[in-house]
Amino acid sequence: MAVGAVTAPTLVIGIFGPTASGKSAVAEELADRIAGEVVSADSMQVYRGLPVLTNQRTRPTRLVAIWELGHEASVAEYARLAHAEIDRLLAVGRTPIVTGGTGLYLRAALAELDVPPAPLPGARERWEALYDQLGGEETHRRLASLDPAAARAVHANDRRRVVRALELAEVGSSLRPGTDRLWARETRHPTLVIALEVPPAVLDDRIEQRTRRMFEVGVEEEVRCALAAPLSRTARQVIGLDEVARLPREHAIAAIVARTRRYAAYQRKWLRRIPGAVSLAGDRPAGEIADEILEVARARQRVPAGRAG
Repeated sequence: MAVGAVTAPTLVIGIFGPTASGKSAVAEELADRIAGEVVSADSMQVYRGLPVLTNQRTRPTRLVAIWELGHEASVAEYARLAHAEIDRLLAVGRTPIVTGGTGLYLRAALAELDVPPAPLPGARERWEALYDQLGGEETHRRLASLDPAAARAVHANDRRRVVRALELAEVGSSLRPGTDRLWARETRHPTLVIALEVPPAVLDDRIEQRTRRMFEVGVEEEVRCALAAPLSRTARQVIGLDEVARLPREHAIAAIVARTRRYAAYQRKWLRRIPGAVSLAGDRPAGEIADEILEVARARQRVPAGRAG
C-alpha cells in the first residue's frame, strides 16, 4: 500500500501486547500508511543510556529516551507529557499511535487517570524494613487495619504489593479504590485499542532470540557504562540490568529470558482487561497487521468522543 494513499482515521490508536509481540514494528508500519506518529508507552524506554537493554527502535519515537537514568519516573509526569504529545499531533492532523507494553502507561496516555499521590519520602524503605522484621502475616494484619479492601486483594506473601498498599494507605489512597478507573472506557479522545495476541510458544522463542541478540550487539558494555552513573529507583527496575551486571553471560541470558517470560505472562493478563479492545493475531508480518488495523480504524471513525474501542 502506497504511503499517502490512505486517509488517516480521525482517532487515536493504541497498540498493546506482551513484550516481543511486535508492537513497535506494527506501529511504525501503520504510521507510514496514515501519516501518523508513534508515541511510546513504555516505562523503561523513557530512559537514555540503555537503548539495547530496553529494546529501543532506531526510528525516532516520541517519549523515548527523554530522561537520564538518575531521573525518578512517575506515571503522573509521563501522563502530562503523553497528553501534550497526543494533543499536538491531533492539532496538526496527524494520528497518534500509542504503543508499549506498560499497561499503566498506555492507559495514562489515553485517559485521565486518578493517579495515586506520591508516597512519603523513605516510605518504601521503611515499610520494607517492617515487612522483613515482622514477617508477611503480621505486616499484612497491619495493612488490614489501615486498608481492609487492599488487604483482601493482596496475599501476605506478596512483599512488593503489601508494601505498595501500605505506602498508599499512609497517604490516604488505596491499592483497591472504590471505582476501578484503570481500564474504564472513558478516554480523552476517540480511541481504538488493538491487542496483539501471540501464541506463548512463539513469544517464548522471540524472547530468547531477542535476548541473545542484545549480547551480540554489546549490552554488557552498555550496562557497565550505565552503572557508572547514578541510577534512580525506577531505572533500576529495567529487566536485565542486574542480571547482566552480576552473572556470566549464559547465566545472565537464562535469567533474563525467564524474567521476561514472566513479565510477558503478566502483560497478557493486562491485555484481557482492556474493555473494547480489538484482538488481532500478532504472529504475522507487521505490514499485514497494520493493514488490518487500518481497516478496523476506518470502521471506527464514528466512535463517540470519549469512548474507547
